[in-house]
Amino acid sequence: MSLEERKHPDGEPSAHATPAVFDERQTAARRKAAYEINKLSKRLHRQVGSAIIDYNMIEDGDKVMVCLSGGKDSYAMLDILLSLRERSPVKFEMIAVNLDQKQPGFPEHVLPDYLRARGVPFHIEEQDTYSIVTQHIEPGKTMCSLCSRLRRGILYRVAGELGCTKIALGHHRDDIVVTMFMNMFFGSRLKGMPPKLVSDDGRNVVIRPLAYVNEDDLVRWAEHREFPIIPCTLCGSQDNLQRVQIKAMIREWDKQHPGRIENIFTAMANITPSHMMDRQLFPFTTIQASGRAEPDGDIAFDDDESCATPRPGVIRIV
Repeated sequence: MSLEERKHPDGEPSAHATPAVFDERQTAARRKAAYEINKLSKRLHRQVGSAIIDYNMIEDGDKVMVCLSGGKDSYAMLDILLSLRERSPVKFEMIAVNLDQKQPGFPEHVLPDYLRARGVPFHIEEQDTYSIVTQHIEPGKTMCSLCSRLRRGILYRVAGELGCTKIALGHHRDDIVVTMFMNMFFGSRLKGMPPKLVSDDGRNVVIRPLAYVNEDDLVRWAEHREFPIIPCTLCGSQDNLQRVQIKAMIREWDKQHPGRIENIFTAMANITPSHMMDRQLFPFTTIQASGRAEPDGDIAFDDDESCATPRPGVIRIV
């Protein structure tokens, strides 16, 4: 190693390093960053594509209403769907829809400017739900429930008016896991946020193309793509939400035990009704001994290692 390339004991570059050495290091750093972003891009596109295929989210001839809030998740969803559509054999239309809830200080020009620059057809629906929510919810109380119901009803109506066959929402893997725990802890039911469902009014199909994507990857993608993020000044500014607390809980779990969130998410797609307690899903009251070996019988509890062995068909988020 030359004198110029030597480092101090603390690992910092020597003050005598030449400009050529610094340029070489910067080039290596740029190459590494480009490599990591390329990996991230491939992973995101693969995961979104897999979710769409696994749940048959988008079909030939669909008109997809992409709900764009101005947050990182919905920006990423639109960005990736645009890219996938270019090389997809399935032909479908997209229209971005934003609900302007008339929150004070909302920058009305940001989304239209961005969408025009991307060449994306869009519709801005103006409805003053902000005043309704703030009038009916006491200061300090959670606004999410009422805000969500109002927003959902408006979006369903707009989807019909625009002739959309699918409504795409930007919920990701972590949202799905958090929702399950919220329902368990506060609703006493095992219920999550499905990748695809029929809306409350029975007229719309709602899809979540980011279902397999973890939030950390979306944060990195948003930074790389430099989306013009619009902060939420309504529910997004409340730090006492149950959802915020549960999100912090599962993040701490994943920090102590990497992969735990992925395992929980995978478990949601591998349910054994006979080993739960829902009498609507399994005929507990009428089962009888058959005299035949039962692969899903109590042998499942004989070996703790069975919990660590992947089952056929398990979703793997890679």
